Amino acid sequence: MGVLHYWWLVPVGAALGLFGTLIGVGGGFLLVPLLLLLYPHDSPVIITSISLAVVFFNAGSGSLAYGRMGRIDYRSAFLFSLATIPGAVFGALTTASIPRRTFDLVLGVLMLAAAVYLLLQPHADADETTAPSADADGANGTTVAAAKASGFRPRTRLGIVLSGGVGYVSGLLGIGGGIIHVPLLVRVLRFPVHIATATSHMILTGIALAGTIVHVWTGDFSQGYWRTIFLAIGVVVGAQLGAELSNRLRGAWIVRLLAVALGFVGVRVLLLAFTPHMG
Repeated sequence: MGVLHYWWLVPVGAALGLFGTLIGVGGGFLLVPLLLLLYPHDSPVIITSISLAVVFFNAGSGSLAYGRMGRIDYRSAFLFSLATIPGAVFGALTTASIPRRTFDLVLGVLMLAAAVYLLLQPHADADETTAPSADADGANGTTVAAAKASGFRPRTRLGIVLSGGVGYVSGLLGIGGGIIHVPLLVRVLRFPVHIATATSHMILTGIALAGTIVHVWTGDFSQGYWRTIFLAIGVVVGAQLGAELSNRLRGAWIVRLLAVALGFVGVRVLLLAFTPHMG
């Protein structure tokens, strides 16, 4: 069969691309736990190298779709991306020194913490505190131009500082960083949800590319490129579908979906960490 036995990763990638783009993340927070389950004997550095490369293709495809919709705040995306890249590179270089069980524990705890935070916070402010007259929740979503016309002003300096930490965590864990960036953009920097998810996707493209280049340069990527190719085919298609579907969902529902997904996967990863034969 050769490499064709990886064909089933195409629909898996499509599902990851659809859901990841819908909630503004690269899908790495789902892909990393999935790879941990499917390949329990692979080292964290192999898992993260595959994940970051797939996140790059997903984020790039999703960014093209969101760009056509006018949802990306390009200035914020560019500045935040520059801030994340040094951290992403350093995080990718750090991964190889972390034991597998420690890696699982850190990832699981991070996901659960983010899920609890999103679920405990009121959802109304995800839609109403910024650009209330810019159709933040309407069927057509929000454009950057409409949001700024209604008073939205990105908190650029704070975003740059926070993005540095996001870059390190994303490079370290191979998750792209969207699961951290989207809550920060919405709750702390007060982005309208639809603009936050689109801008996050653009930021993820740079983060994931930087981390992938590091893994290629260090030779870590050599054991996972076929899995990456098949997953990438799926996520490119799925990302386009996810961007279109986002037009039909209210911002609060996107936040809820993100929280539920984080909680489910976080619990599963923690169970994996405490399983002796897989830790």
